[in-house]
Amino acid sequence: MPKPRILLVDDEERFRTNLQKMLDAQGLTVRAASSGAGALEDLKRSPCDVIVLDIRMPGMDGLATLKEIKSINPEAEVIILSGHASMDAAMEINRLGGYDYLMKPCPLEDLLLKIEAAYEKKVDREKSQRQPPPPKPEP
Repeated sequence: MPKPRILLVDDEERFRTNLQKMLDAQGLTVRAASSGAGALEDLKRSPCDVIVLDIRMPGMDGLATLKEIKSINPEAEVIILSGHASMDAAMEINRLGGYDYLMKPCPLEDLLLKIEAAYEKKVDREKSQRQPPPPKPEP
């Protein structure tokens, strides 16, 4: 299976840079954006398979960004990272089509497993959409 194209969106430069380096070291293709608006501009230029998105950012927060991501690239799977747990936010992420919600700091192995599972879900969904419907039985 090919590797997923990942977009990492976080306003904290040190966190974003370090996580991008760790994911790159795992052989993943990772682009980064420092804001929700920057992520949307990036997605308009080139789609991604999995987006790792911070929920609390100045300007456009993660929930507003998630909503816009789904309108631009509805097939992308979005994993939300947050340093603040909230049941309301988790329910809203689910309603908006987010894949999963992880707490910061998240062990790299946990994030890698979520990225892999999100990518597999995307690939499986695309395969099922390409398959022709089964023939209708003769009356």
